[in-house]
Amino acid sequence: MARFARRTGLLAGGCLILTAGPPAWADTLRDALVTAYQTNPTLESARAQQRATDEGVPIARAAGLPTASASGTYTEYLKQSENSFSAPLRTFNAGADLGAPIYSGGAVKNRIKAAKIRVEAGQADLRATEASVFSQVVAAYMDVIRTEAIVGLNRKNVSVLQTNLQATGDRFEIGDLTRTDVAQSQSRLAVAQSDLLTAEANLAGARETYIRLVGRAPQALESPPPLPGLPASPDEAAAIALDFNPDLIGARERTRAAEKDIDVAGAGRLPTVRLFAQGSYNNYFNTLARGVTGSGVSQTDSSAQAGAQLSIPIFQGGLPAAQRRQAQATASASLEQEIATERDVIAQVRSSYTSYVASNDLIRSSQVAVDAAMLSLEGVKAENSVGNRTILDILNAEQELLNAQVTLVTARRNAYVAGFSLLAAMGRAEARDLNLDGGTLYDPQVNYERVRGKFLDWDDDAAPVARSTRTVDTPAQDGEIPDSQQP
Repeated sequence: MARFARRTGLLAGGCLILTAGPPAWADTLRDALVTAYQTNPTLESARAQQRATDEGVPIARAAGLPTASASGTYTEYLKQSENSFSAPLRTFNAGADLGAPIYSGGAVKNRIKAAKIRVEAGQADLRATEASVFSQVVAAYMDVIRTEAIVGLNRKNVSVLQTNLQATGDRFEIGDLTRTDVAQSQSRLAVAQSDLLTAEANLAGARETYIRLVGRAPQALESPPPLPGLPASPDEAAAIALDFNPDLIGARERTRAAEKDIDVAGAGRLPTVRLFAQGSYNNYFNTLARGVTGSGVSQTDSSAQAGAQLSIPIFQGGLPAAQRRQAQATASASLEQEIATERDVIAQVRSSYTSYVASNDLIRSSQVAVDAAMLSLEGVKAENSVGNRTILDILNAEQELLNAQVTLVTARRNAYVAGFSLLAAMGRAEARDLNLDGGTLYDPQVNYERVRGKFLDWDDDAAPVARSTRTVDTPAQDGEIPDSQQP
């Protein structure tokens, strides 16, 4: 594993500065990833959710901190009993309470530990979301490139078949070919035009998917850079994934947190100790003991007390035991989920590796097929000119060449996507791994350190505002491609 550095530098080629706004054109894979990193709503939502998870620590800690409260009540007695000579007509009561927990059976301590572990799990989940968004962006990027190439190939095929049909019609007019030859050419042209319409619709859909993920329309996408740092075997990839896959790390942390929840639930049957102090003040506004001459009753009074309180639960109807059994069952479920996640990760790594290898083999074989189909088409045309081949032979040779070219384009797309998916499964597809750390990256630890020690009741954050960009103003996409992208 020493061969694999933590920073893979997947998109190396210069240090990219992340600015507050997206780049001017998303015409490279690097630009697309940076724009998605800054403006994708799924990623922004995950970051906000992690900030909410961070607040679990100060919330858990609050139960172990002192509490203070004050109250005040003014009462106007509209009618008192005629036989009550000491009842006041109006009163003002004020009170204050101060409490400090000393021992809570370990509930507070274990809640804090569980909350901290869940923060670590949430940070792993955020890494997984980041890798997932990047994987989707890479797939969308490659889909646009593939479908643009397929549209170009189909347009070229339509153009060739139109020329063939014209030539076939001319030769039919002079009696060199039959009506059957013309019909065959017309049929192939109609099928090719239908395939072109389908390819253009697929291209429009791919572009819309790109806009959904990146936030802007694709502009003359360049070929992506190679994928360095890929493992030499599926076992090597799986070994790395078991240590660095964020989904698996998050599942392990949630299991640890669930074990702490068992201790929290068990604390409900243990004694608790707290210190308290209370004080009160009453003012009767000279209306106390009215009508009692010379009573000498004070019109104000106050009191204060302090002490320690010990609470020992004796019987709670089986509630603590049920809560502990419930926590144990939840911990067992988390443990099983961890194993399920581990299975998923291993399967994903192995299947991605196999798909990557197979796609690269298919690229090599498809390239051979394309070269052979081009040579075959030239030979069939030459033989047709001397009467040894029919028009149908030419049409079949052209279709075989088109099929081989489409297969090659698709294999290149699948190989790149599979390779990136493999890196993501290995835990190597985050912003820092992709060499996008030329500027300020989002660090969830910063927010956690900011809020973990907060204890003031009025220490609020600013009102939430949307950070991701909307796509409602982007134009609807179509299947057109620039002439420069024609094959």
